[in-house]
Amino acid sequence: MKKRSSRFNYLICIYLLGIAFFTCFRIAETVAYGVKAEVSPFGGEYARALWIGFLFDTAVSGYVLALPLLMMIVGEMARIKKRWYYAIAHYTAMVLYTVCFFACAADIPYFCFFFNRLDAVVLAWSDSPDTVVSMIFGDPEYVAYLIAFVVVSVGWWLLGRLIYRRVLVAHLDEHLPYVWAIPLAVVLVGLLLIGMRGLDKRPLNVRHAYFCNDPFLNQIGLNPVFTFEKSLAERNKEENRPVELTDEATAQAVVEEMKSTPPHTALAELPQLDEGTNVVVVLMESMTVRKTALHDPATSLTPCLDSLMDCSLTFADIWSAGIHTYNGIYSTLYSHPAILARHTMNHINIPAMCGLPQTLHDAGYSTTFFITHKADFDNLCAFLPKNGFDRVVSLPDYPADEPRGAYGIPDHLLFDHALEHCDSIAHRGPFLTCILTCSDHSPFLYPDGISLKPRHREMNKKMVEYADWSIGRFMQMAAKREWFHNTLFVFVADHGEALEPVYEMALNYNHIPLLLHAPGRIAPNRMQRLGLQIDVAPTVLGLMGLAPPDNILGLGIDLLRYERPYAYFSADDKIGVVDGELFYLYRAKQDGRESLYRYKDRSTEDLIDQYPARAAAMRRYAFGMIQTSQQMLLNGETGCH
Repeated sequence: MKKRSSRFNYLICIYLLGIAFFTCFRIAETVAYGVKAEVSPFGGEYARALWIGFLFDTAVSGYVLALPLLMMIVGEMARIKKRWYYAIAHYTAMVLYTVCFFACAADIPYFCFFFNRLDAVVLAWSDSPDTVVSMIFGDPEYVAYLIAFVVVSVGWWLLGRLIYRRVLVAHLDEHLPYVWAIPLAVVLVGLLLIGMRGLDKRPLNVRHAYFCNDPFLNQIGLNPVFTFEKSLAERNKEENRPVELTDEATAQAVVEEMKSTPPHTALAELPQLDEGTNVVVVLMESMTVRKTALHDPATSLTPCLDSLMDCSLTFADIWSAGIHTYNGIYSTLYSHPAILARHTMNHINIPAMCGLPQTLHDAGYSTTFFITHKADFDNLCAFLPKNGFDRVVSLPDYPADEPRGAYGIPDHLLFDHALEHCDSIAHRGPFLTCILTCSDHSPFLYPDGISLKPRHREMNKKMVEYADWSIGRFMQMAAKREWFHNTLFVFVADHGEALEPVYEMALNYNHIPLLLHAPGRIAPNRMQRLGLQIDVAPTVLGLMGLAPPDNILGLGIDLLRYERPYAYFSADDKIGVVDGELFYLYRAKQDGRESLYRYKDRSTEDLIDQYPARAAAMRRYAFGMIQTSQQMLLNGETGCH
């Protein structure tokens, strides 16, 4: 009789059967969503979504089959022939796959209702099982899915039993020679680990499912078991646990006080842009006020930006939400603050955010985001298309012969591509184009063959000059376009840089410039009132006649109509608040230790005991705003509708 590895054959058959069942659930979910949403999601890219689904299903199957594979290898090597031994491995695989299929069945109505794959949010109902049972059995649709799961499970167990008996049990006496069994076991373990990890250079993650601009296709490839496990792990990370800075009543009171503050216009006559004005937002990497003439004209590294300030509405006392690029993108475009160390865009199930992109998209704008590097960085490929952007243009979209560094192409080439894009779509209607620069971030790439003659030899200063030169070159070229005179240009930093730190929070890391440039329509002016990145979107929308209710978007305000008593910001485990004179510092990981300084004087004398009331007011304001933002996210209250 010919010898064969019945144990390994059994595992391969169970794996293939599991993949087939996962695929059937995915197709069923596609049909269910298509019927409910009255769309036809099938298209040329659906095959790629199925391939991505195969990768995620394989990863889940790898975890399910890890123990059975180990038992089969031991059984093969030790020549074990006891049926009960293999029955344990068999029932382990069958039960775990059944649990996975239950998640797939539950995910169909969950996805059709929330347009998100199954995640740890479902645990919010774990303390009300009676309500959950009533909800399931009170809705015929849910009952239908439950019945479908039972039918599928019966089919799964019958087919699994057939494979178990015919492929494994019937050949328990057969073993491969060790010369074949050992290499085959090594290969199977290697394939298992590759399947669990994924084929990319980095471990398989939710971002790998996002390959196009269709939010349905970007999600249908995900496996709900995978998203549930990842969201559970994400929620349990210390930095992602809900913050408890203040009670909900106090937080709500702070926000209500902000909303009831009477207008205090910053200009004698507020400018108003025409309907359909294009918007170009340039998020400048690491551009702190300290580098510009706003700090000191004698030490400025940014002559082009300084010249632009002279003919723009410039805000000189703006503060970034955090110290990371994802903070800058999130807060500038979507008007919510940083929440300590939380990665505000790296969600398993991405929240709907009513910000500048979504508002303009709903108003008929074409919306595009340009970056120098790959779009999976900071989860941009997933977060941005879900929240108002038609397209994210990234490193793979640029010619391969262009110079590339650790963060992709240099700034001036990025601006060239953005200009070409604006030229190509300007005739179709208004557009929003966001451009995230990156050259002023180490490791640096100083491009060859450019006309700039830097004044400094130090690479860090040289790169600031290059980044500034790229902006000046971009504006010179843009001024020659027909669409230029119908465009609002917004220049703001994603964050600053930790230059000349005096305190535990380097204030230059958060102190950033904001320029609104629309020649002939917005008069040049220099504004000194306190503002935040989260105020950019409502201020821009206010200029365009698209102001949200009460001129408040998220937690941002229109800086031309309202003013803030304080500016607040995070640096992972610290929160800072300034009022134009004092700087309040809260250290979350040092038992909430507080300090108060006269930051304009760069004084290191701690005044917390001298001015407890002022410190308390600053703390209450910042904590209330951050706590409210978190609560809005948890309650699903950040969308436009």
